[in-house]
Amino acid sequence: MVSALPPDSAVLLVNLGTPEAPTPRAVRRYLAEFLSDRRVVQLPRWLWWPLLHGVILPLRSPRVARKYASIWMDGGSPLAVHTRALADAVRQRIPGVRVEYAMRYGAPALADALRRLQDDGLRRVLVLPLYPQYSTTTTVSVDDVVARAEGIEARVLRDYHRDPQWVAAIAESIRAHWQAHGRGERLLFSFHGIPQRLVDGGDPYAVQCVASVAAIARALDLPPHAFELTYQSRFGREQWLRPDTTGTLQRLAGEGIRKVDVVCPGFAADCLETLEEIAMLNADLFRDAGGEALRYIPCLNAAPAHADALAALARRGLAAWESAS
Repeated sequence: MVSALPPDSAVLLVNLGTPEAPTPRAVRRYLAEFLSDRRVVQLPRWLWWPLLHGVILPLRSPRVARKYASIWMDGGSPLAVHTRALADAVRQRIPGVRVEYAMRYGAPALADALRRLQDDGLRRVLVLPLYPQYSTTTTVSVDDVVARAEGIEARVLRDYHRDPQWVAAIAESIRAHWQAHGRGERLLFSFHGIPQRLVDGGDPYAVQCVASVAAIARALDLPPHAFELTYQSRFGREQWLRPDTTGTLQRLAGEGIRKVDVVCPGFAADCLETLEEIAMLNADLFRDAGGEALRYIPCLNAAPAHADALAALARRGLAAWESAS
């Protein structure tokens, strides 16, 4: 039982990260850290560095800052606001266990969070990346930071892409949205894309996305023609996972589909990619292509069912760790 754990254990939720302000300077600082990670951009430094600092950051930072400004909340970036609230909710469900949150890029930095836990006398930390599907571009980057931490024992939870409680939470959020807003003619599951070469090289991300969709569709009792899986947020010129979300929406509009529901199960909390890219940009593109309405189904964020699922994952991870000691 988790209640029998020693008092020097903790759970650390880790999300991707966000700029600290919707300004070009803050966005540039965040993008520089994010795009400098070799797990994110696997190009030779001699090729990538001049392109990143001489072209991409100067040009993209002001544009991306405007995008962030369009979704910014009173408490900060949506991803930061929802991640903080989710950590609070999980903490309430694991009494006696220290629960904190960190970001892989930006603040609060993962490395700093691990040092603070060590300084506070915590010896054992279960790191729970808020990435349901495992990828070398996300989960392994968290592994890299954890592996460099000294003086503290940490384990990283690999994934939870078919966890029954998480699947049930996603399915229930879709049902609730349908009950409140009606049901579209097609349901799109949109996941963040990664380069195809990574999947060809053994990255299990695409397989796990397919498995997640299959589990959620079963929970909703959906026939195969009622839903599709797509990938969004392409970057650069190389081939990424397909089909892409934007192209699929344009195709559906051309086929006469007027109302589409879009859910993003790969994101634990709403962020730029869901609120601006899907709910705003892709909604406009769908209408421009002849569609009537794209209804975005929000991420689980700090919903009770989400906190319940993550708390259960953490309890099982901590209990297994303790029993193996």
